[in-house]
Amino acid sequence: MKKLSFLSVLAFAFILLASTNVNAQKFKDLDKSPMDAAAFPTGYKESNKLIKIIYSRPQLKGRDLSTLAPNGKVWRLGANEAAELTLYKDMKLGSTHVKAGTYTFYTIPGDKEWTAIISKDLNVWGSYFYDEANDVARLSVPVSSDSESLEAFSIAFDKADNGVNMYLGWGTTRVAVPFTK
Repeated sequence: MKKLSFLSVLAFAFILLASTNVNAQKFKDLDKSPMDAAAFPTGYKESNKLIKIIYSRPQLKGRDLSTLAPNGKVWRLGANEAAELTLYKDMKLGSTHVKAGTYTFYTIPGDKEWTAIISKDLNVWGSYFYDEANDVARLSVPVSSDSESLEAFSIAFDKADNGVNMYLGWGTTRVAVPFTK
């Protein structure tokens, strides 16, 4: 078998490198409302999750919450795509039994209460195509306020009696949505 010279190998490598289009992929800038996820249990070492939500985190940037999530109108719960809720076990939202699976999670904000909505819609941008006929469960929950203001819309989970609470926070508004086993 004929051995290739060092110059032959070097020339071949140069030609291969020169023929590759290094600038073929264009990457967009960072999203202004970055995607995030919250789950329970919260620890990274805990692999047996009960619930998880994927959502985008818009910022107030001097705007009012009522402008970004108007009272009485279905809201996608964040920005961009509607929030995607995954239940890893059957749970209840209020008295409605919800089977394990992936859903879209919406809310309808209000001054004194918000309506939490689990919908069988999937892969939804915003709430523009929301269809009440696809609701799996709804629950009205009270609104509270906190002295600490959150610039970015945030979701967190905490253990509750016989389940878990999903906490929604933005500005000084706080909403707790109970999920039970």
